[in-house]
Amino acid sequence: QVQLVESGGGLVQAGGSLRLSCAASGRTSSIFTMGWFRQAPGKEREFVARITWSSGGTYYVDSVKGRSTISRDNVKNTVYLQMNSLKPEDTAVYYCAVQDRSSRTYDYWGQGTQVTVSS
Repeated sequence: QVQLVESGGGLVQAGGSLRLSCAASGRTSSIFTMGWFRQAPGKEREFVARITWSSGGTYYVDSVKGRSTISRDNVKNTVYLQMNSLKPEDTAVYYCAVQDRSSRTYDYWGQGTQVTVSS
């Protein structure tokens, strides 16, 4: 089992920045990638970004590419999502998740952190 705790959400004006953090504990050796997802009111959860734990390789959804950076600290077992030039459409609950090395599915999820961008 992997436990995830997110932090860093909040209220920010359009054009502002936020950095989300997600600390992993437990069976961290099972982490293949860590990802960020978000769910806006009335919409389905969508993928935002992921980082491969061993190599640091990254991938982003087009809507955040160029505005967001995902990074990780392997010592602290923490993944970050730096979001810049925020837009009202970025408003959502943001979740971090772990893609398990064996199953290659996102098996572990955090509780979510609210990001609200005002216009």
